[in-house]
Amino acid sequence: MASIIKKTIRGKPYYYARESKRVDGKPKIVWQKYLGTPQQIIDVMTGKGMDNNSRAPSEAIITEFGAVVALHSLAQRLRLAKIIDKHVPKRSSGPSIGSYLVTAAINRCVAPRSKAKIGEWFTGTALRRLLDIESRQLTSQRFWDNMDRVSDEAIAKIEEEVTAHMVQEFNIDLRRVLFDDTNFFTFIDTFNQHCTIAQRGKNKEGRRALRIVGLALLVSADFHVPLFHRTYPGNQTDAPTFNGLISELSARYKAICKEAEDVTIVFDKGNNSLDNMEQVEQSPYHFVGSLVPTHHTDLLAIPAKRYRSLADDGLEGVRAYRTKKEVFGKARTVLITYNDNLFVAQSQTILRDIGKRQSSLREIQARLRRWQEGKVRRGKPPTVKGVEKKVAALLKRQHMKSLFHVEVTEREDLPGLKYRFDKSAWERLQKTQLGKTIIFTDNDHWNDAEIVRGYRSQYHVEESFRTMKDPHHIAIRPQRHWTDQKITVHVFYCVLALMLVSLLRRELHLKGIDKSIPDILDTLTEIREVGVVHPPEGRKKNPTIKTVLSRMSAPQHAMYEALDLGRYRAR
Repeated sequence: MASIIKKTIRGKPYYYARESKRVDGKPKIVWQKYLGTPQQIIDVMTGKGMDNNSRAPSEAIITEFGAVVALHSLAQRLRLAKIIDKHVPKRSSGPSIGSYLVTAAINRCVAPRSKAKIGEWFTGTALRRLLDIESRQLTSQRFWDNMDRVSDEAIAKIEEEVTAHMVQEFNIDLRRVLFDDTNFFTFIDTFNQHCTIAQRGKNKEGRRALRIVGLALLVSADFHVPLFHRTYPGNQTDAPTFNGLISELSARYKAICKEAEDVTIVFDKGNNSLDNMEQVEQSPYHFVGSLVPTHHTDLLAIPAKRYRSLADDGLEGVRAYRTKKEVFGKARTVLITYNDNLFVAQSQTILRDIGKRQSSLREIQARLRRWQEGKVRRGKPPTVKGVEKKVAALLKRQHMKSLFHVEVTEREDLPGLKYRFDKSAWERLQKTQLGKTIIFTDNDHWNDAEIVRGYRSQYHVEESFRTMKDPHHIAIRPQRHWTDQKITVHVFYCVLALMLVSLLRRELHLKGIDKSIPDILDTLTEIREVGVVHPPEGRKKNPTIKTVLSRMSAPQHAMYEALDLGRYRAR
């Protein structure tokens, strides 16, 4: 609680504002601020030396309240710190491992900081009076001394227990769960031999020169709340990753659900393989997935007149054709869909790519012509092999090889280039493939609209990854760690952060407030706690501190009331 205390130094009184709380069962000062001598305080409060309009205190103590308190409340409902401490008990005095991890997770949600700066951030938040931890204990060294105790086995057990409790406490709908994987680039040095997780591979953000860390994530379709995660080497491709996790995904499902037949896992075509599908068949999950269109040209050739509109089912602009086909050794329900919006988007993307390739090919032609006409004589002359390599790079993008016919010729030891854009191939591509998605499932009893909506929910896990790549909220990057254990712990509390913000969004939705995660956090962060020093009243000899909240806008007040944050106001 907040109070004013007097210190006598060399016979003179000085006043301080301070907050204290019990730590390890004993009262302890967790925050202190110098206010001044009695005369200085009187001068400020009576306005001595100031004009009549300047009688306010000389300073106000302003701290973050709204977002950190909302997330702290959810962490308490999850019993997050208690479950962490159960599996990673602290052997010495001081804050528990759970306190450190919860602090790190909340920091990732609202204002990602390096370990060296978390203490400074913590001091400026209401968490200083809500958590059993002091800012001076949040140094980088103290943090990692504690995090070194968190093993991979402990992370798995913590996540399983937290997830099981969360499903019950928040009544999470698990009829559909979504799986996907991605990777995050790091700045770990190429020659660092202490790290096996960060490896070079296919970087999904195009940073090919950097080492990457893979993350597999299972989330609920119900507001994409994380249910399971694994960190894996960045050079591992999607299908083997999924294959290695199916048994763990099955075990996780059995730990949180009672009726396995009611749950459908949704995944993308990158996870397809015969072995994977056989394992999914043996798991407790039903599934919805997609197929590579070019592997099923017979389905793409089905005429548009045989498709039926799904507008009456609420899917405007979507048409579908349903059939049965053997896929990965089993007869499956297959749905070929055509979406007007998808057709337009894909056409615009390909037309842009076509324009760029035409421009580049014309430039290569003109450059070769100048060499042939003798207008260029200096430098290394072009070769057929060199030109073919440039053309191959240009046409690497999807569909470009089928749309452009390029011939590299040789005349008088100098190459020439001819190309033609194939209009008939472009028309055929538009007619057979663009705007189409091929979905397959073992949910034979689902209608067409249910299958489409089930597959579309895959978007939610992709949204989770976008959230984790947001530099302002959650932000796995930058990873300032270079050992496997530290990277694994870092990713773990980032996933815990995603769990907290997803639950926060879900709780507000249930109260009629629909906002994106960044909007929610930005709105709540602006709710501040303001400590104001007041002069003595009546017979009191010492000044007092009164804490108030900053003036709230209508959206802030609505969230404040919906989340019942008044419980956490300083009294």
